[in-house]
Amino acid sequence: MTITMEPIGFVHTEASIVPRHWTVSDTKGTLVIDEKYQKGLKDIKAGQRIVVIFHFHKSPAFTPELLIQKPPHSIEKRGVFSISSPKRPNPVGMSVLDVIGVDGNIIYVRGLDMFEGTPILDLKPHVVDKFSCSSSRQNQEPDHRSRTAQIAHSSQRTVAKAMARRRLIVA
Repeated sequence: MTITMEPIGFVHTEASIVPRHWTVSDTKGTLVIDEKYQKGLKDIKAGQRIVVIFHFHKSPAFTPELLIQKPPHSIEKRGVFSISSPKRPNPVGMSVLDVIGVDGNIIYVRGLDMFEGTPILDLKPHVVDKFSCSSSRQNQEPDHRSRTAQIAHSSQRTVAKAMARRRLIVA
């Protein structure tokens, strides 16, 4: 089986050194998306986080010796599928970036761990849980309370029900 992918855009940054992982990065840059995909950026807004799927275009060819690697932050060697190494059988990476702004086909981001010219394969919404996924809320009544408020309200109902049951048992 052959799988062929074409980049939908490229990363641009002036940073000469980028952090090893997006979780420790404040590096800014832009994702320049091919204009033919611009309509697909319609609902991406500043303040959101997006998942960027990209190609590790500077990684060496994968060999069986790379199945076990020693990450720079670890004293142990680990299996390639349990670490975030760019040296992988399929050199595909994933980062979660903060959207600073959008202008046409350009997305301004913070949190880059990608080099200048990195090919972007896809963009996805950052979904923390089922309540943060916009597609799961389609055709539902909007609930404008925060997730924390929803949990607190749910907890209050549970406690009230338990207390009511306890009163019935004690009485």
